[in-house]
Amino acid sequence: MMDPVTLAVVRGSLEQIADEMDLHLIHAAMSPIISETNDCANGIFHPTTGETIAQGRYGLPVFLAYMQFTVQKVIELANAEGGFKPGDMWIMNDTYIGGSHLQDVQLIAPVFAGGELFAVMATTGHWMDMGGNVPGGWGPKATEIHQEGIIIPPIKLYEEGKLNTALVSFIRANVRLPAEISGDLAAMSNVFSVGNRGIEALVKKYGREVLSECLNEMIAYSERQMRSYIADLPDGSYSFEDWIDNDGIVDKPIPVRLTITITGEQMHFDFTGTGPKARGPQNMSRNTTLSSCYVAIKHIFPDVPVNGGTFRPITFDVPAGSLLAAEYPSPCGGYLDPMGRVIDVVFGAMAQAIPEKAPAAFFGTIGVVAISGTHPRSGSYFVGVFPYPGGYGATKASDGLVNGTPPQSMANFMSLEMSEHRFPIRFDYFRLREDSGGAGWHRGGCGTEYGFTAWSECNVSSLGDRADHAPFGIVGGGPAAPNKVEFVTHGKSWIPELRSKQDNVEFVAGDAIRAASPGGGGYGNPLERDLAAVELDLNRGYISRATAEQQYGVVIAQVRPLTAGHTRYQLDASASAARRAQLAADTRVA
Repeated sequence: MMDPVTLAVVRGSLEQIADEMDLHLIHAAMSPIISETNDCANGIFHPTTGETIAQGRYGLPVFLAYMQFTVQKVIELANAEGGFKPGDMWIMNDTYIGGSHLQDVQLIAPVFAGGELFAVMATTGHWMDMGGNVPGGWGPKATEIHQEGIIIPPIKLYEEGKLNTALVSFIRANVRLPAEISGDLAAMSNVFSVGNRGIEALVKKYGREVLSECLNEMIAYSERQMRSYIADLPDGSYSFEDWIDNDGIVDKPIPVRLTITITGEQMHFDFTGTGPKARGPQNMSRNTTLSSCYVAIKHIFPDVPVNGGTFRPITFDVPAGSLLAAEYPSPCGGYLDPMGRVIDVVFGAMAQAIPEKAPAAFFGTIGVVAISGTHPRSGSYFVGVFPYPGGYGATKASDGLVNGTPPQSMANFMSLEMSEHRFPIRFDYFRLREDSGGAGWHRGGCGTEYGFTAWSECNVSSLGDRADHAPFGIVGGGPAAPNKVEFVTHGKSWIPELRSKQDNVEFVAGDAIRAASPGGGGYGNPLERDLAAVELDLNRGYISRATAEQQYGVVIAQVRPLTAGHTRYQLDASASAARRAQLAADTRVA
C-alpha cells in the first residue's frame, strides 16, 4: 500500500508543477486575454488512460475538465503511429473532439523518464482571433463552424523536436493578429519545459516506479472519496429544467432538461428532453457537456481532489442531435452560455436532493463584448474581449459571491487602464449593480455594470444570454436581475432585437455600450433574513430602499445623507418584525 505521506507530497508537487506552468504562460503570453484575463489552463495526465492527474489552480475549470478528452484522443492517434516520441508536440482546436470553441487552442506533449513514457502534459490558451466572420470569434449570427474560424485537427506542431513551420505559416495567414498569436503559441509551447523540469526532479527524487504507483493511487483515492460522498446522498431521481433565451438566429427559448438519478454510490445524468441543436452558436459538444457537469459537481463537493477518478462514478445520457451534443458543422462560438445553463440545472436538481449543499443559480452568462478595429494612433489592428463578472447563487451556508468570475471559466475582466491603453475607448463606469442579486434568507451575489464610449471608429459585438430567463433562486429564494445590454449610436439608445446578442455594430467617436450582468439567485425566505444583514446590504449599495421594504419587509427608522451622494440607513427592529409577520400572513392567505 502506498505510504500516505509520500502520496500527499507527490500530489502537492505535481499540483505545484501545474501551477508553475499556469504562471509561466500567464506571464509570457502576449495577448491580454491570457496575460490579463487568465484564459488558459495546464494539466498533467495519465500516460495510458489519459485521465487527469493534476491541474493548475490559476487556469479555467472548463479547460481542465475537457482537456482529459483531448489527451485521450491524442494518445489514441499517437499509438496508431507507433507511440509518442521525445520532442513530439500536438496542436488542435477541433470543437467536437476537445470541446469549447475554436479560439481555445490546445497543445499536448509527452513526458519521458528513463527513456519511457511517464505522463502527458496539456496546455490550453484562448487566442484572440481565429479568422472567423466576426473579429475575436464571438459571432452571434454564425450558422456553421466555418464562419467562426479555422479548424485545426489534432496534428503535430513538433515532430521529434522539429517545428512544423508550414503549419505555423498557415495559421498566421488566417488570423487577424498574427504577431500576437505567434507570441502566444511560443509561450504555450514553452510551458512544457517548465513541466518537464519539475517532473524530472520528482523522478530523480522518488524513482519512476514509486511515482507511477502514486499516479494510479491518486486517481483511485479520488474515486473512492467521490463514491463515499454519493453514497451519503438520498437515492432517487431529481429533475430540473432551465432555458436558453435564443440561439442568436431564431428568437425562441431552448430548454435544457436534466434528471439526476442517484443509486448507491453512482450518479446518472440524463439530458433527455433538451432542445435540438441550435441554428446559431449556442451549441456545445458532448465532451463539454460532461465537463460542465464535472465543474458543477466540484462546486458541490469542493474538497474532492480533481482528477480522472473523481468522475468515474458518474454516467451520462446526452441525446444525439441536441444542442448539448454538437456535431459538425454546428457552430459552437457561444458554448459558454449553454455550459452555464447545464451547471445551473445540475444545481437545481441537486438542490432537491441536498438543499443544504447546493447553490442557487449563478449569473449564468459570459456576456462577452468584443471590440476590434485599427488603432488611430499606432495604426495596428486590435481585438479586445470583455467577459462579464457577475453574482453567484446563495447557499444555506452564505450569501452569494459578489462580482465573481464565471465559475466555468474563471476568466477575469481586463483591467480598465490596460484596455484604455490598447483600445480607442474610455470607460465611463464600472461598478456593482444594485438590486441584481436574488432576495433570500441568504442573498444572491450582486452582478456588475459597466459602460464605455469609443473615441474612434471600431466594431463592437455582444454575445450573451439570461436576458429573458433570469437566474433562479432555491428553497424560497428570489430570482436575480436579468442580463441587460444597451447600445448608444448616433445619439440614440437601443436594445438589440435578441436582447443580449448583436454582431458587427460600427461605432464612431461618441458611440457607447452599456452592459449589466445578472446577479445570483437567492436562498430561502427573504422575510427571514437577519435585519442587520439587510441594513448592511442597504448601506453597501447592494440593494435599494424599495427592495429592502418590499422584498425583505423592513421598516426604515432613520435616513442620514452622507457625502458623495451616499445615504446611511438605520432599521426599526420592532416595526420590521411586525411588518414581516403581516406580510407572511398575507402570503399564507393568498
